[in-house]
Amino acid sequence: MADRPLIGVSTYLETARWRVWELEAALLPVGYPRLVQAAGGVAAMLPPDDPAYAAGAVARLDGLVIAGGPDVDPSRYGAERDPRCGPEARARDSWELALIEAALASGTPLLGICRGMQLLNVALGGTLVQDIDGHVEAVAVFGRHVVKPVPGSVCAGLVGAEAVSVPTYHHQAVDRLGAGLVPGAYAEDGTVEAVELPGPGWALGVQWHPEMGVDLSVMAGLVAASS
Repeated sequence: MADRPLIGVSTYLETARWRVWELEAALLPVGYPRLVQAAGGVAAMLPPDDPAYAAGAVARLDGLVIAGGPDVDPSRYGAERDPRCGPEARARDSWELALIEAALASGTPLLGICRGMQLLNVALGGTLVQDIDGHVEAVAVFGRHVVKPVPGSVCAGLVGAEAVSVPTYHHQAVDRLGAGLVPGAYAEDGTVEAVELPGPGWALGVQWHPEMGVDLSVMAGLVAASS
């Protein structure tokens, strides 16, 4: 059997409880590795580290996923902090931005999910809306809403050209697009729900959470590009 592509997935650093333990842990919701595995890849966790090591880490990977998580520090895109913006995650911001920059520089296929899409936009000089309504059903509850792929986009090539219902949980969104990025899908209220970077590489961001659904198409696109 041919080797499966190795897909790195960024993670949280949080205090967690399991069995008799309560310790700081590198955390990743199991939906991410399961989605990678179901799409034909092998998942490797990438907890926050020194950004100087990011290029070396990416060089060992076939593909990269920047996972969902906390709000991006507004100082990263030159904005004042809105009171509705969540707590900082400076170590994760620094590490994941370095991973994104390394992936773009090396042509390593890259998928950003929710926060990961937002960070891709910020890495390329874009900005974010710090709080929007209508994209969180309830605290700690994934909802669903409809997105419409842009005809001819990479996103449309993966999920289809018709409107599709996706799992969602976000209160921030792309505002000004980063250099070179183009929209791949929109929500019904006009929110950008996917971004992609045209060119010889493969870089896609989706605002929704494919790891919380059964549709493999987005992750399968990354795994195919990484093979």
